[in-house]
Amino acid sequence: MKTSHPARSWIEHILLALLFVVIGGAVIILLNPWRQPLFPDPSYLWRIGAALFLLLLALLVRRSQHFGKYWQVFFGLFILTAAVSLDWIVGNFLLNTLHLNASTPTGWTIQKLSDLLVIVGTVILLTLISRERLGSIYIQKGNLKLGLLIGIIALAVCLAGAMPMSELMFGGRNLSLSRVLPWMPLILIIVLANAALEEILFRGLFLRKLQPFFGKFLSNLLIAFVFTGLHQGVNYTPQEMVFLAIVFPLALVWGWLMQKTDAVWASILFHAGTDIPIFLGLFSAFYG
Repeated sequence: MKTSHPARSWIEHILLALLFVVIGGAVIILLNPWRQPLFPDPSYLWRIGAALFLLLLALLVRRSQHFGKYWQVFFGLFILTAAVSLDWIVGNFLLNTLHLNASTPTGWTIQKLSDLLVIVGTVILLTLISRERLGSIYIQKGNLKLGLLIGIIALAVCLAGAMPMSELMFGGRNLSLSRVLPWMPLILIIVLANAALEEILFRGLFLRKLQPFFGKFLSNLLIAFVFTGLHQGVNYTPQEMVFLAIVFPLALVWGWLMQKTDAVWASILFHAGTDIPIFLGLFSAFYG
């Protein structure tokens, strides 16, 4: 019986980690629909080409007798690329067809709901096509009581500190309870949609795919690096480096919660709460 050489296995795992961070980071920085204009906007051809390349790579890895165990990681990268590219296409179509201004509360709400439907729909569909259960991406009951308890408490704490945090980090101004309350229905829709799509697209999609090779902590750490890269170049805070330094440990906590409760619900609620100060700043800037 053949046994794998420990040194060779370590080298393979290091290369897999590097490929995941490099490819995942490149997809998020260059192809995501919320990208900042640091690079020219890739065309349809580039996006289709990147998705097809990763799909072909995943299928080739799957056919390999030795490397076949890694194929789901590469298929996950294909799903990531397909989801964000399709969302970019649908988002542009909606904005142009409905003549929406993406820099208004209505525009943010419609865009985030569109993002949620397209991205989560794509992730679910391609996961099922690959003959994996929805539980493989943490869309399942899990420890529902614990997840909801942690998530609701975290959301409430974030709500309590949302106004001072918005003023400190995200340019919120003239914030008061009477001024903010009328905004909250839209803000809650936006942050819940955004949190759900990001938690499923990153931690939900990749945690179980990486864990057989890296364990729970390192898998969570690798995803946190890629997720933090999504937030480089954001224009809703003047303190980008401080913001990124906050995002990274939060990403680790959200991943830990997903692993602890075996479901996505606690992470979504906690994540949504941390997004509220951002949109309070955006709403306050819009309404003056």
